[in-house]
Amino acid sequence: MTVILIASGAGGCSQLRNNSAFAKMEDKEVTASVDPGRAGAPAPTESDLAFARNAASDVLTKGDKDSSQPWENPETGARGSVTPVASAYLQDGRACRDFLASYVNGRNESWLHGSACQIAHGRWEIHTLKPWTQS
Repeated sequence: MTVILIASGAGGCSQLRNNSAFAKMEDKEVTASVDPGRAGAPAPTESDLAFARNAASDVLTKGDKDSSQPWENPETGARGSVTPVASAYLQDGRACRDFLASYVNGRNESWLHGSACQIAHGRWEIHTLKPWTQS
């Protein structure tokens, strides 16, 4: 799966949308370093996160099995991809799904974990997006 995420994160671009599904991430979810194990790794900008959220919503809306959605922020050069990692589950009566997002900026690479739930018209609202650590 890692190879697929890295390969699919090598290109592509998404349009930025400004709706509530891509609201600003809470400060507690982003720390000074996306990957605590990598000192000096740059944290994603809010602009980078907006592109990642947009890609997450797009790939979840498509609903294709085993698909990834690349994203790239032309302003910062950051890029990555978003891949759903689990089947949908019900939460508060809505279909929800977890996903992983790669974040590549220069030579630094890190991962974000998120969850989203389906809202009106089949779109997905991102609820959490935070640094991913293997357990």
